[in-house]
Amino acid sequence: MKIIDVSDKYTYAVSHLNNSINIPYDELINNYRKYLNKNEKYYLYCKSGKLSKRAVLVLSSLGYKVFLLKN
Repeated sequence: MKIIDVSDKYTYAVSHLNNSINIPYDELINNYRKYLNKNEKYYLYCKSGKLSKRAVLVLSSLGYKVFLLKN
């Protein structure tokens, strides 16, 4: 299971889930082909849930298997 925290680098440094990687929202949305593979599943989250929800909507519309990880 791949967990991506879409928070900014500062927020991620302060607190994040174990085994997660940090790809800030703007970086992920602008460079999704660099980070994602359409054959894999990804679980996205952030502290408030707003950015991760927005990212899931955008990336799923592009055919990626992305899911919102509830806090």
